[in-house]
Amino acid sequence: MTVHGPLQACIFDVDGVLLASPHERAWRDSLRGFADPDRFTTAMYQAVVAGKPRMSGARAALEALGVPDAAHQAVAYAERKQKLLEDLIRQEGVPAFPDALRFVQALLGLGWRIAAASSSRNANEMMQSVRVDSGQTLFDVFSANVCGRDLPRGKPDPAIFLLAAQDLGIPPEHCFVAEDAPVGIAAARAGKMAALGIARNDDAASLQAAGADPVVTSFDEIAIDALADGRLCLRGPD
Repeated sequence: MTVHGPLQACIFDVDGVLLASPHERAWRDSLRGFADPDRFTTAMYQAVVAGKPRMSGARAALEALGVPDAAHQAVAYAERKQKLLEDLIRQEGVPAFPDALRFVQALLGLGWRIAAASSSRNANEMMQSVRVDSGQTLFDVFSANVCGRDLPRGKPDPAIFLLAAQDLGIPPEHCFVAEDAPVGIAAARAGKMAALGIARNDDAASLQAAGADPVVTSFDEIAIDALADGRLCLRGPD
């Protein structure tokens, strides 16, 4: 494992890293009439859809499933997915991962600057529904937020993470990105940033292959005392 440093800031993807969002479910359930939803596995979602802008993800999913005229069909598929996603958020809410909230609080306690950077236009609404220990919403605690920004290229292009670093006022090489999708890991590495892989879906191997180092299943595995010195590494045995 590489020990990174000196680091000064963290850039978080939101879906699947901070929040247990219903994006994958919405993509899957919206496939009815386009393809068999049962063929849309978590592995497929992580490999071809997660982390991408909506239209890019829709087209990639349909192409992976062999749907004819995927580029044209993607418009209706993306619109259906977005409506279902909004309904799910409104009806069921979006829980935060407890380990992620603990990690955010730890970074804030160290005086770190943190940013939210998601391709999803729903990320901010979802974060506004989550409270942290201070009583603020999760949305309020970030020093920079570039969620849902219109960018010429999506991940694996590093544009969204470079924009976050710019808004933080921290050079990219002094930032690390927390991501759960291989395409996001690739984007972080393309931007010369350290990449922390969050493997919540038994997908550590694909995150490692994309360049994540380290890869963890929980933020609780990260050594907070090392972050105080600007290093990203795993906790030792208790």
